[in-house]
Amino acid sequence: MKISKLLNKKNYIFFLFLIFFNISTANEPEDIWNIDKSKIETNTENKNQLEISNDTDGDSISIYDLNNNKNNNNQTIVLEENNLQDKVSLFGIYDPDQNNLTIDMWKKSEGNEIKKILNKIILQDLSEDATDLLEVALLTNSNAPETNITRDEFYNFQKNFLIKKNDLNLIKLFLEKNKNFIGKDDLINYYANHYLAEANIERSCEIFDIVDTVSDDYTSKLKIYCLVNANQIEKALLIFDLKKEMGLIDTFFEKKLFKIIGFETEANNEISDKNLLALHLSHRTVENFNYIPNENTPKDIWKYLASTNLLEKIESIDLEDIEKIKLLEKATHEMKYDEEELFNIYTRFQFSFNQLLTAKDNYKTLDKSSQRALIYQKMLLTNEINEKMELAELLKKLFKDDNMENAFYFELSKILNELDSVEITPEYTSFYETNLINEDTEIKKIKFNNKIIHQSKLLNYFIDKKDVSKMEKETDDILKSILKDKKYIITTNDEILLESLKYDGIKISKKFTDRYDSKVNIPPDLQVKVNNRDLGLILLRFVEIIGEDQLNDLGSETLNFILITLNQLDLDKIRNKIILKTLPIRV
Repeated sequence: MKISKLLNKKNYIFFLFLIFFNISTANEPEDIWNIDKSKIETNTENKNQLEISNDTDGDSISIYDLNNNKNNNNQTIVLEENNLQDKVSLFGIYDPDQNNLTIDMWKKSEGNEIKKILNKIILQDLSEDATDLLEVALLTNSNAPETNITRDEFYNFQKNFLIKKNDLNLIKLFLEKNKNFIGKDDLINYYANHYLAEANIERSCEIFDIVDTVSDDYTSKLKIYCLVNANQIEKALLIFDLKKEMGLIDTFFEKKLFKIIGFETEANNEISDKNLLALHLSHRTVENFNYIPNENTPKDIWKYLASTNLLEKIESIDLEDIEKIKLLEKATHEMKYDEEELFNIYTRFQFSFNQLLTAKDNYKTLDKSSQRALIYQKMLLTNEINEKMELAELLKKLFKDDNMENAFYFELSKILNELDSVEITPEYTSFYETNLINEDTEIKKIKFNNKIIHQSKLLNYFIDKKDVSKMEKETDDILKSILKDKKYIITTNDEILLESLKYDGIKISKKFTDRYDSKVNIPPDLQVKVNNRDLGLILLRFVEIIGEDQLNDLGSETLNFILITLNQLDLDKIRNKIILKTLPIRV
């Protein structure tokens, strides 16, 4: 065999030994609220062998159990990767103790209900608050649920969540801590393709420094290419030869790989867009490479073409090629093509003075793309705010009528941000507020108001967890000061704070608690889960309730119901974070 002749037989056997006897290690989980996901430090591999007691039985064990198990007989065994993968039921990032959860948080959860909720919420555009809570639920180190749901089904939800969230640092961290995760190849592919689409080969390949053993054919080809790119030719050929022995057949990849290595000297001008790696290899090996995308071209290939300056230049695009313009509009709507580039194309359209002057009346005489370009140019030339709003609303409608409303998203917000909101008349207020993208503002310090219970310095307890006796005195003093006003009405938000203090053992005088009704009606089915401490499913139910809303947008009654439930479950760390996010005024 051509490759085998290049390999030393002893190195080949030694390499196989390394692959199949890769010892699994487990890393210490991090706190979801304290972790700096943008600065992931590479953990040192734990080279100590795992020690497990002789009497460890059962169908499943967890890495968490393995890490904490003390071997009474001091008997050491080595777990091979495939054997460990069959037994391990735990994959995650966060230590359960950090959020008052447990390693068995899913033990009493009903699988069909888990699947029903997750299948529903995974399709939603969850708010940041709901996503954060779902992250805690799915990525806490805990044994997988077992009733009416397979481990693979649950692991698939974990994988899909990580991909949907699109947090590359989180994916990298998860892979670093879960080297034997069942769906690791899909996560590796997602991570590597993200950076490959940006033509950042170094970042794309760095994931293989964390996870060395892969099985998927595409992942293996990525790894082989990364090794070649790093000039580790011998190791790359060893893996490629092994994959061929295992059944990999990809003549295109083989020819391109050999061309890059230097084994093939003749021209190879074959271009493939079967996947992103194939297109990249084509670009790298074909002289005078030229590729024209179409409406079926995947988003990552569009991104790659843009990153490598392979898309047609704006000034070169034929504006009379209506199909080409429609393709770019559709690609922009699907977020494959840069929105700013599309509107730069619109500015190249040539219209007469009369066409611009009568744009609102005569735009319908043009083709759809020219209509949008005309209205856009007219909007740019208009200074009167109400007319600009009218044109913006019309342009949004023209995109929406052709099912391409996402193509006018960032540019619309940019235009609206340049307007003085005070001068916008009521008829356009809703359009303005709906289409304005607000930048996230920095969360600043809490501003205390000791005239309102839920904004008072009692909030400090949920930050610092003061001594109960000291907190009782401070609570009594503040309530005396506020409630000396007999007209003061204790709101639901006040009740949330006071009831949370009570659940933590802080005694509040009856003369104060008599001023409000603390009864909360928890749905019977959820109360059963509370009584059974079905922690996993309860968190999923909360994610379902929050949905696309932020916590601050929930009604006080809904917020109270969630926090009372968290109190009953002693999940005070999650409760505290919700309280500090919803009750205080921040400046």
